[in-house]
Amino acid sequence: MFTGIVEELGSVVSIEEQPDAKRITFSGPLVTSDVHRGDSIAVNGACLTAVEIEGSTFTADVMHETLRLTALGDLAVGSPVNLERAMNASTRFGGHMVLGHVDGVGEVVSRTPSDNWEWVTIAIPAPLLKYVVLKGSITIDGISLTVNEVTSSTVSFSLIPETLRLTTLGSKGVGSLVNVEVDIMAKHIEKLLESRN
Repeated sequence: MFTGIVEELGSVVSIEEQPDAKRITFSGPLVTSDVHRGDSIAVNGACLTAVEIEGSTFTADVMHETLRLTALGDLAVGSPVNLERAMNASTRFGGHMVLGHVDGVGEVVSRTPSDNWEWVTIAIPAPLLKYVVLKGSITIDGISLTVNEVTSSTVSFSLIPETLRLTTLGSKGVGSLVNVEVDIMAKHIEKLLESRN
């Protein structure tokens, strides 16, 4: 489980193509400082298992299903990635409950800069919109964000300079794909209401 507070902006070091997967190595000096083989690390919001650790890099096997359902398949050597280690008992819970289970892939449709912030709008898959509420939480590329506007096909955020500087959303242009995870609480409530009917 994660909080959606990105710990480090890492990068892709290498990608090894396999018949039904990719073995990807990421650079992340902070997240590898205490990681062990088998530990979970969220990479752009997708929970991956570290299978090798060497110095400031870790390697993960990314299965075909994960590549199909997330934007991780678009990564190339040098791509920046948002990294977060799994929570522990002493973690400050600054974001919201994030599982690292990507619900769908969105697309950046517009960016409007201002002096001190930037308005970013992302189109997300229609089936996910019912879980999104104004001022609620959503995870975009592993970043816990507050929803500032919801339309019939998009969500928008007002991003502060810190978020732009420390995450991939600072550099993703219009047309870029992002991983989307909606608030798990909304899905649980829906399931409970369905069972009562």
